[in-house]
Amino acid sequence: MSSRNQPTTSLLRRIALPVGALIGVVAAVSVTVVALKATSGPDCQGALPLKVAVTPAAEDVVRQTASEYQSTQPIVDGKCVQVQIESRGAADVAKELPTAQINPPALWIPDSSMWAAETQKEAGEIGQDAPRLDVKDSLASSPMVIAGSEQSMSKLGWPVTPISWSRVVDPAVPVTLSDPTQSTEGLATLAVVRGLLGNPDGSPKPELVSALLRVGREALPSVRDAFNKVTQGAENAPIFTASEQNVMANNRSVGERRVVASYPKEGTLGFDFPLVRVSRAGEHSGTEAAAAGFEKALRSPEAAKRFADAGFRTPQGRAPDGWTTEKDGVNGDQVNLLKAPTTDQVSELLRTWGAIALDSRMLAVLDVSGSMAEKMSNGQTRIEAATQAALTALSLMPDTSDIGLWAFSTDKKPPNDWISLVPIGPLGEPLGGKPRREVLVSGAQGLASIVGGGTALNDTALAAWRFMQSTYDPAKINSVTLITDGRNDDISSVDMAELVKTFQTEGDPARPVPMIMVGLGQEADMDALRQISAATGGKAYQALQPADIQGVLLDAISQRRCRPNC
Repeated sequence: MSSRNQPTTSLLRRIALPVGALIGVVAAVSVTVVALKATSGPDCQGALPLKVAVTPAAEDVVRQTASEYQSTQPIVDGKCVQVQIESRGAADVAKELPTAQINPPALWIPDSSMWAAETQKEAGEIGQDAPRLDVKDSLASSPMVIAGSEQSMSKLGWPVTPISWSRVVDPAVPVTLSDPTQSTEGLATLAVVRGLLGNPDGSPKPELVSALLRVGREALPSVRDAFNKVTQGAENAPIFTASEQNVMANNRSVGERRVVASYPKEGTLGFDFPLVRVSRAGEHSGTEAAAAGFEKALRSPEAAKRFADAGFRTPQGRAPDGWTTEKDGVNGDQVNLLKAPTTDQVSELLRTWGAIALDSRMLAVLDVSGSMAEKMSNGQTRIEAATQAALTALSLMPDTSDIGLWAFSTDKKPPNDWISLVPIGPLGEPLGGKPRREVLVSGAQGLASIVGGGTALNDTALAAWRFMQSTYDPAKINSVTLITDGRNDDISSVDMAELVKTFQTEGDPARPVPMIMVGLGQEADMDALRQISAATGGKAYQALQPADIQGVLLDAISQRRCRPNC
């Protein structure tokens, strides 16, 4: 490099990332090449491209900095450095970068280190040809806030009382969440809520699964969609989460305060905008020096002022003077930042969301033998408790889920011990002039009226499993959920040894149909339920109290993605 722009000399920490089975290419999206003064001459023979991927929130600042940097005519190894700015969401880059073979960015500025760490983790088993990432210090920061219109936020106590994260998962509060697989706002929100409603072992509590199912049905691709609902005049639009900087930038763009921010009283996570050096075998000679030179420009006082003017805080979290709620919708007070999730926790969060967001194809099979009329500790009959839990889970499923309902006992429909009450299909599909969801509700509410007979467990389990296998849909997660309070007392049915052997013989690993078996009360034959679930790759649960049933069903939903290999 010429004396006009010397590179920094600090050694970069290297983290190896192998290349995986997926062939990925980081596609150019909104790429701008900053004007180059010269590509030939006594000091400059040709161009040295320096590709920089930047999260959209910081794009303008990085472009302005690149333009100023370019005006100095930086030269490396006799070539003029040509900065190429690519505006891309951090999630998109993180998804493709581990396996990117063609023209990955040399520098990456995501809005959160969570994505950089997740990229490293996912690339861990790929190979020596993968890009290498060095996650460096932050360029700026911005805390995550709870945001919405003044009318919606005032109902929750703003501006007098900081809004609690518990309101984000409150069924009574209209909330929308951006997809955590596509947005940092969604991922960070999931991390905070997981801290409130997660188990110490990392598994989600039923309340978390319930909240995510509810919010997930209306999840938006990006936080920009949530802003648009407010700025387009919907005063009662749902509240959402966003970065403080996004709130300020949105209000400035529309010329008035349309969105206001609340800083959660429990604390919040911050967006830290790290600079990531991405190197790979075969990159252009001189790229390391060019990246170091542009990093120096990004960390200059001039760049720091641009970040401040754009609504960012310093990397240490200090806000510029002059921010006011009245003008900007935000304030510059000190923010209590929570500890960021570990890489393993981020992976678990994404797995939980992935399972919950998956479309289901599930056959619900409920025992209606005579013992289901017995009362539980809260005064409900067993069939009433099972019905209530099933309807709660049903209410959380999207209309695209395929659900069907069977009932079983020894006197239902000879020679069979089961009866189909609602054929399986999408919840939103019309069935007899009504949405299938409504028909399922009516069918479940009518179960108490058909209670009677013995428990025909084995034949029913086999019939349900075979039905789901024969009608298997590879685009969905296929499963059977069977709820019973007893043991098989149909002496003419297949015995347990033959049943398990049949599952093993007829099972197709390419068409898995795990059976989720739920035993109600102490009398349920848990040994039989465990054998059935194990033979089909499912899981058996025991619900001793009425409140346990809903938790069991929600846990089963949260584990759909990993079945049958949990």
